[in-house]
Amino acid sequence: MTDSTLTVDCTPAPRILNTYEQLLACSTRMLGLVRRQDWEALIGEETDYLSVVSGLAELEQNIVLSKPQQDRKADLLERILEQDMEIRHGLMARRDELSRLMDVSRRRRDLGRSYGRVEASERHDKGRS
Repeated sequence: MTDSTLTVDCTPAPRILNTYEQLLACSTRMLGLVRRQDWEALIGEETDYLSVVSGLAELEQNIVLSKPQQDRKADLLERILEQDMEIRHGLMARRDELSRLMDVSRRRRDLGRSYGRVEASERHDKGRS
């Protein structure tokens, strides 16, 4: 048995496709976290995703893919982008929800301040009588 039979094909093109498959897997996990509204876990997964993306940019420099490899990459990218769109919609919905909660909190605070002044004024007026 020669050494070459024990090695995995680590030429750049298969590594690139493998990295896109890692991105798809990461994107799928992120989408699941969005659907479960597990925002804290999503942050950690997003960090992993960005790490893989940054490595991909370096890996793809000066590499030419064959037609079947280009097709596979296009398929993976399409699926990643579809999931990314759903992730973004989930994040925008979360942002809108947080914005509404902040507005309600702000209104309650403002009402509390206003009524606090009215009550203080009424106490002050009663003390004069």
